[in-house]
Amino acid sequence: MNVANLQLEGLMMAFASINNVLVHKGLLSIDDIDTALRKVEASITGDERTFEDMSPANRDAICFPIRLLQIANNAQGESDVPSFSELAKMVGRTKEPYNDQI
Repeated sequence: MNVANLQLEGLMMAFASINNVLVHKGLLSIDDIDTALRKVEASITGDERTFEDMSPANRDAICFPIRLLQIANNAQGESDVPSFSELAKMVGRTKEPYNDQI
């Protein structure tokens, strides 16, 4: 596996863990984090460059970390975040086609 992929995996899990702590300390709610992640995904997918210049696979690659963090946020337990492989599978199961793929 590419080292950069492993670094990104670690970074995503670090953010998921930080989000979990923020929620459990009462600093942010699950809804606050979900809203922020939905806004950034909408901003990225609404960008003209993203739809005109990128394949659906590249769009999914850009959105993958955001979607993984959304799922981690919504699936968090009392203190743990699901594993990366578990979260990645959930992202794949919940992916919907883009408007230009319908």
